[in-house]
Parts: sequence; C-alpha cells; structure tokens
Amino acid sequence: MQTAQIPEKLYFKIGEVAKLTRVKPYVLRYWESEFRIISPKKSLAKQRVYTKRDIHLILEIKKLLYKEKFTLEGAKKRIKEIQAESAKQLDLPFNDKKFQTALKSIKKELSAIRSLLD
Repeated sequence: MQTAQIPEKLYFKIGEVAKLTRVKPYVLRYWESEFRIISPKKSLAKQRVYTKRDIHLILEIKKLLYKEKFTLEGAKKRIKEIQAESAKQLDLPFNDKKFQTALKSIKKELSAIRSLLD
C-alpha cells in the first residue's frame, strides 16, 4: 500500500483527507466513531478539519484493516499497543541527576538570553 505524500498544512478538510488516504468520507466518519483517537476539530463553518496526526492514524488504520486483514477490534487493540510503545520510547528519566543538571543549565542560559533581549 503506497503512503500518501501529505502537504505541509496545519488542517485538512474531509474531502482532502479522503483523496490523500483513498478512503471514502463516510468511512472516515465511521472510523471516527470506532477509533476515538481520530478526533478532527470542527471549523467555524462546522466542517471537520483533520491534522497530519489524524491522517497518519487513518493511514495506519487502513493498513491494519485492508492490508493486514485485522478486524475492527483487532485494529483498535493494535493501535493501543502502538501508542503504548511510542509512549515508552518518549519516556525520559527526568529523575536522573544528569538530566536535572542539564535542564537547570538550559534554564539559566534561556534566562540570560531573555535578559539580553529585554
């Protein structure tokens, strides 16, 4: 399955997302109700607006359902596992003395730069 080239934009309308992901708008709306992690905001005109993160999640769900033949429940479970794995990779040991020292040093440098700018 070919991954879509996502343009550099903050928000995408449902029609744009449908074209990028090759998933019909009614399927996208259904997946929103099934996969709570897809959460497009509503514009002032009450249109759904998706972020790049939403598009990446939609592409992952599409891969799980269509290519890897997961059931909806299986895909939901796999998405949760992927998110848990990602969260572990981002977990930084801030209690470690070395990191605390580095953060204090960065804070001092930023304060000094701020003083120079004022």
